[in-house]
Amino acid sequence: MPKYLISFNDGDMQFDREELPQVAEDAHAVMRDAIAQGVWVFGGGFEGFQTKVVNSRGDVSDGPLAPSDVVLGGFTVIDVADDDAAHEWAARIAKACRCDQEVRRFMDDPEQEELMS
Repeated sequence: MPKYLISFNDGDMQFDREELPQVAEDAHAVMRDAIAQGVWVFGGGFEGFQTKVVNSRGDVSDGPLAPSDVVLGGFTVIDVADDDAAHEWAARIAKACRCDQEVRRFMDDPEQEELMS
């Protein structure tokens, strides 16, 4: 089955601070359901904005790769049958997180699939 990245940008989540416990519970409820249904691969939110860039020699420098006003705030990777199923999960995540979600399909990689099975 294809895998999808569902993500949102930092700052997209708009809610009053006192709503945070309910937002967290709603997001965790979607995650628990995705795990129970066997579609959850991995997901989470990012802590802070500091990144490191590692080049092919292994040298480490401060990031990002390129300056941008957009910073990824969080993401979910799911493994579902098709685009429609990915969009349904994205809608549930959007409702729980109180913000729109971007959906991207990972390229098929037969060698990776073979190694992982």
